Amino acid sequence: MDITAVAKATGLPASTLRFYEEKGLIRSTGRLGLRRLFSANVIERLALISLGRSAGFSLDEIGAMITPEGPDINRTLLLAKADELDRKIKELTSMRDGLRHAAVCNAPNHFECPKFLRLLRVAGKNRFRQPNKLKENKFK
Repeated sequence: MDITAVAKATGLPASTLRFYEEKGLIRSTGRLGLRRLFSANVIERLALISLGRSAGFSLDEIGAMITPEGPDINRTLLLAKADELDRKIKELTSMRDGLRHAAVCNAPNHFECPKFLRLLRVAGKNRFRQPNKLKENKFK
């Protein structure tokens, strides 16, 4: 398959395919004029990369799990990512529930609503970093 056919089949721009090739995630098998050629299994490899990206893996993490012979999946890393996704799902579910409540809350001001205030604390906890204790001690 030439790069245009791969791009059409996957919906990825040719520039992304070239970038993935530079990173070692995929390999072309040759050229037809100026166009890179890929084997048919590049579609599966690109689907694996897409799955990894959707799950939150970095390209470097994905690259470490893809060998020329095929995937060499780090199961420990998969479990850690699944745990991370569970935490994110719990956080997003809580946020969704809080937003739904805030939309129908009878409090005259959202800052008077305990449930909305809990939502703000959760959002703040996840967005604002706590000061590094080492840095604090440095200035004492």
